[in-house]
Amino acid sequence: MNPPDDSRTPARLSELLRLIAERLAAAGVPTPDVDAELLAAHVLGVGRGALSAAALRGDTVDAAHEQRLEELVARREAREPLQHLTGTAPFRHLELAVGPGVFVPRPETEMVAQLGIDALRAAATATPIAVDLGTGSGAIALSLATEVPHAQVHAAENAVDAFVWAAQNFERVGADNARLAFIDLEHAFPELDGIVSVVVSNPPYVPDDAIPRDPEVRLWDPPSALYGGADGLDVVRVLSAVGRRLLHPGGTLVIEHGEWQGAPIRELLTAEGWRAAATHPDLTMRDRATTAIRP
Repeated sequence: MNPPDDSRTPARLSELLRLIAERLAAAGVPTPDVDAELLAAHVLGVGRGALSAAALRGDTVDAAHEQRLEELVARREAREPLQHLTGTAPFRHLELAVGPGVFVPRPETEMVAQLGIDALRAAATATPIAVDLGTGSGAIALSLATEVPHAQVHAAENAVDAFVWAAQNFERVGADNARLAFIDLEHAFPELDGIVSVVVSNPPYVPDDAIPRDPEVRLWDPPSALYGGADGLDVVRVLSAVGRRLLHPGGTLVIEHGEWQGAPIRELLTAEGWRAAATHPDLTMRDRATTAIRP
């Protein structure tokens, strides 16, 4: 990498954003304009509003910032996730640290968290307990803990790399009512058997032979967070058993899944004794999560 050339004419920010968006579009990035702005804002240390104002003013970018931006754009062209390049992922009101080894939280999972939040708020106890199984970055657990502050939230993760990211996020959010444990999901929190109000999970649910199309998912998300056996439901079966162990009667199970898996998950849960199994769409009207009540 050559050192920045301070003798060159500084590039206009507006022109840089246009060229970057064109490059990202040619690479197949789904939202090239947004990604160009977010990368530039990250490098320049400003928000998107300030970035837009700077571009409209005709501001220029110095050589050092331009070179750093070029490095990140080249990585994004290779379809490295945007969140890995900026080091953060927004989730509801949170900014979570993410990177290689942890599943990047998606906007569609925000409604899964909302289902858990609603169930927690409706719990007929002053201090309801929630459990997030396979917390990954901690997105769902920390949303529950911060948005339902009178609840106690316990999060389990059994992948070392993901646990490291989750621990960082638990520390930075600093929710006193949230606890993170490195523990196998099947045996998580035996001390909570029968007293939990909500169990929520975004498990691996991609069938083993259904390779994701997006390179960001296929090449960068950890396989242990993606693939769930031949039909994608291996971990869902574990969640059914663990949920029955942890939840008190009337407690709520919330499971995220793929858009075609609502019916088989409802059938699975109903056959195992769960009541009122129901599937819920996300904001794009794709089936995204199924809930059920512990009898």
